[in-house]
Amino acid sequence: MTTAAPTPAPDPRQRRWVLAGLMAMMLLAAMDTNIVATAIPQIVGDLGGLALVSWVFSIYVLAQTVTIPIYGKLADLLGRKPVLIGGALIFLVGSAACSLAWDMHALIAFRGLQGLGAGAVMATVNTLAGDLYAVHERGAVQGWLSSMWGMAAIAGPLLGGAFAQYASWHWIFLVNLPIGVLALGLIGRFLHERRQLRRPRIDVAGAALVLLALGALIVALLEGGQAWAWGSAPSLTLLATAALALAALVWVEGRAAEPVMPGWLWRDRALAGSNLVMIAMGLAMMAPSIYLPTLLQSVQGLGAIAAGLVLASLSLGWPAASALSARLYLRIGYRDTALLGAVLALAAALGFRALPQPVGAVVLDQLVLGAGFGLLSTALLVGAQSVVGWQQRGVVTGGNMFARYLGQSLGAAVFGALFNHAMGQRLAQAPQALRAELPAGVDSVLARLQGGAAPAAVQAWLKGALAAATSELYVGMAVAAVFMALVLLAVPRRFAMDGAAPRSG
Repeated sequence: MTTAAPTPAPDPRQRRWVLAGLMAMMLLAAMDTNIVATAIPQIVGDLGGLALVSWVFSIYVLAQTVTIPIYGKLADLLGRKPVLIGGALIFLVGSAACSLAWDMHALIAFRGLQGLGAGAVMATVNTLAGDLYAVHERGAVQGWLSSMWGMAAIAGPLLGGAFAQYASWHWIFLVNLPIGVLALGLIGRFLHERRQLRRPRIDVAGAALVLLALGALIVALLEGGQAWAWGSAPSLTLLATAALALAALVWVEGRAAEPVMPGWLWRDRALAGSNLVMIAMGLAMMAPSIYLPTLLQSVQGLGAIAAGLVLASLSLGWPAASALSARLYLRIGYRDTALLGAVLALAAALGFRALPQPVGAVVLDQLVLGAGFGLLSTALLVGAQSVVGWQQRGVVTGGNMFARYLGQSLGAAVFGALFNHAMGQRLAQAPQALRAELPAGVDSVLARLQGGAAPAAVQAWLKGALAAATSELYVGMAVAAVFMALVLLAVPRRFAMDGAAPRSG
C-alpha cells in the first residue's frame, strides 16, 4: 500500500501558495461557530426546536474534538494531504447539508458531519505548518494561521447578522463552499508528498476506544449541570463509561504497533507538560468567550455586534504575539516563552478584577490576554513538534490541539458552575427591600434585566450582581494561569530540536 514520506521543501513561491491554502482551511473552521451563533434566532424561528439549540454547537465541538487525535495519527500513516483534503470535503458536504436542513434534528446531525471534517482540518493544518517551515519560521506562520481566528471573530458575526437579516440563514453555511473550493484547489495544486510503498497498521481498537472515552467525557462535561444534574444517573454513567474506556485504551495502546494515543505523549516531560498547559489554557479561554459578551450587553449596554467586536480584540492580540514568538523562543527557549505567556494571562485575569471596566479598558485587557495565549500556544506547539521527527509530528500536533479543545469543554462546565453559584449566592443575599422584585433563579436574571419593566433600583442591583459574578470568573482564570506557570516550571527549559529519533510505545 502507498503511504506518504516527508514533504519535500517546496520553493518559496510554491510554499506561499500552500500557506494561503492552509489559511483558507483554518478560516473555514474558525468562522463556523462565530457565524452560526449570530443567526440562531432566525434558525430557531424557521426550524423550531429551541430546547435543542445547545446541541447545534455541542455536537460540532464533540465531533471535532474526539477525532483530532485520530486524524493526527492518520496523517502520520497516510500523509497530510489526503487526510486534509478528505476532512475538508467532509466539512463542505456537511455545510451544504446544513443549508438544506428541514428541522433541528437534521441540522444537529449535519453539524456533527461538519465537526468530523473540522477535526481533520485542525489536526493537519498545524502539522503541515511544522513540516514546511523551519523552527525559526514557525512563529510567524502560526501568527498568520492564528490571524484567521481574528478575522473570523470580526467577519463571522457581521456576515451571520447580514445573512440572517437581509437574505436567509441558509447562506451562513453556503458561504463555506467557495472558501473551501479555493483552499482545496491551492492544496491540491501546490502541496506535494513523496510516496513510498509501506502497509500502514491502523489501530482500529485504539481509535474506537478514543472515540468512546472522549465522547462520553465531553458529553458529560457539556450537558452536566444543564440537561441533567451532575450527580444524576446520566452524568455518572457517562463518567464511568469514560473511565472504563480510558483504562481499556491504556491497555490496548501499550500493545498496539501504531497506537493512536501512544504512551510516550504522557511520559515525556516536555510533551506531557505542554499538553497539561494546553488543557488549562483551553479552560481559561472559556470565561471571556461565554460570559464577557453578556456583561458588555446587559451591564454596559453595548449592542450584540459591538460586544462581539470587543471580544474579538483577544483574537487580535493572539496572532500578533504568535508572529513575534519565534524571536523569543529562539533566544530564551520554548518553556520560558510560554511562561511569559502565562504571566500575561495572569496579569489580564487580575487586571480585569482590579481595574474599572469601561469598554476601552476591557479591550486593552483582552489584547493582553490574547497576547498571553498567543505566546503560550505557539511556543508549546512548535516546541512539541520539535521533539519528534516527521513520522510522529501528526500525533504530537493532534495531541496538542486535542488538549486545548478538551480544556475548552472543561472550561464551559467549570465556569458555568462557578457563575451559577456566584449569581445564586448574590440572589440569596439580596437586600430584603428588593427581594420581592428579583428573579427567583439565575435563569431569569437576563430576562428581568432585558424586560425593561423592573424598577431602577432592581436594575442597578442586578447589573452590579452580574458584574461581580462575572468578575469572580477571572479568579478562576488566574488560578488556571498559576497552574500553567507551575507546570511549565517542571518541564525542561530547552526542548529537543528537530530530527529527534522516532519513539515507540
